[in-house]
Amino acid sequence: MGAPMLAALRRAGLPVRGFDIRSPQEFGPLSDVMTNDPDVFAADLSTLFTVVRDIAQTDEVLFLDQSFITRAPHLERVAVCSTLSPRYVRGLRDRIPTRIALVDAPMSGAAIAAQEARLSFMLGGADTDIGALQPLLKHMGSHFHHMGAFGAGMSAKVLNNLLAASSTAMTRLVLDWADQTGIDERALLDLIHTSSGQNWLASGFDEIEFARDGHTPDNTIAILVKDIDSALDDAPETADTSLPTAVQNLIRSLTPRLPNS
Repeated sequence: MGAPMLAALRRAGLPVRGFDIRSPQEFGPLSDVMTNDPDVFAADLSTLFTVVRDIAQTDEVLFLDQSFITRAPHLERVAVCSTLSPRYVRGLRDRIPTRIALVDAPMSGAAIAAQEARLSFMLGGADTDIGALQPLLKHMGSHFHHMGAFGAGMSAKVLNNLLAASSTAMTRLVLDWADQTGIDERALLDLIHTSSGQNWLASGFDEIEFARDGHTPDNTIAILVKDIDSALDDAPETADTSLPTAVQNLIRSLTPRLPNS
């Protein structure tokens, strides 16, 4: 997600660059604006977007291996774009100096929306802090939802992803069942798109990069399992979590689906 977001900002002519632990050469056309040297990246860093997989990698970026919170002397604001536990995100305010503004800015749309600069951002933070980011956000997304104070964007995102995970699991189940009855996959997807079962995965099945994937620990399908964990970590004390847990188990059981099967 981070690479196409960076590319969108570069197309807008903005003086941005990216950091990754991998070699810059792995990023092709973006290699000239990528670095894997944290000191080089931190030297004039004022606004940091973190787009990493999970809490462990976020801690590495902010506090541990890269430690940009202390390494970047001119850092003014951090936007957390990864989908993480809202409880963890709210706790960042106590770990980061108050001189650094914090916004949670998780996004939705998968890689295809990032490539086409039409992401949906769910934002949490002060109006002034979000306003300061808007000149950048507008080049990466097309929908912006200010959900409340810092942390509210992440709370909204994990709830959104709980629905996305549910529709992903059920769409794949429905397609597998349809195979057994001889219904053509494309015919069924076209029907779903115009009927009461319509959902994001079914409607974008040919564009969403992980639509046919099986579950493996390091792929995007596995991220949905992690996202459900993030939602469960912030669930109300009296919540019935049996359905989200069942969805997790369904996603863990997914095997690759071949085209036109």
